[in-house]
Amino acid sequence: MPKTRKTWRQKLEEGHSEHGKVVDVPPKMQNRFGTGTMLIPKPLDVDTLISKVPKGKLATVTQVREKLAKDAHAHCACPMTTGIFLRIVAEVAEEDLRSGKGEVTPYWRVIKADGSLNEKFPGGAQAQAARLKEEGHSIEPGKGRKPPRVKNFEKSLQKM
Repeated sequence: MPKTRKTWRQKLEEGHSEHGKVVDVPPKMQNRFGTGTMLIPKPLDVDTLISKVPKGKLATVTQVREKLAKDAHAHCACPMTTGIFLRIVAEVAEEDLRSGKGEVTPYWRVIKADGSLNEKFPGGAQAQAARLKEEGHSIEPGKGRKPPRVKNFEKSLQKM
């Protein structure tokens, strides 16, 4: 029998024994994060946090990771799993919009630490830019290989 592919929602809601655990920072990551503890977040925790960013405000991926870590009493949150779960949150929101759901998690309000847009989101940086423009943000074009970024994004950052 062929294996059926999971929906993005199933991936978001799926429980995994490692999700939500606080572990020691792996040796390979200690140059970047130092020693201490690292949260392996739950996808639903990423979704919940992003859903609190109001229209007109922004959050950086770094802020999301820092808030997740703080809430779990850890030194940091895993950047890899947080990034993967952010992508899952975005895909779930798009699935929900396609199925007619009116309100979805506003993943497009999450930008990179330097204000640049996320090319891995559904529709790429262009789709994220269009949504952010609708909410009143100005977008600077990318330079070279760099993606577009939100102009003066610091003024719109949400306190987390």
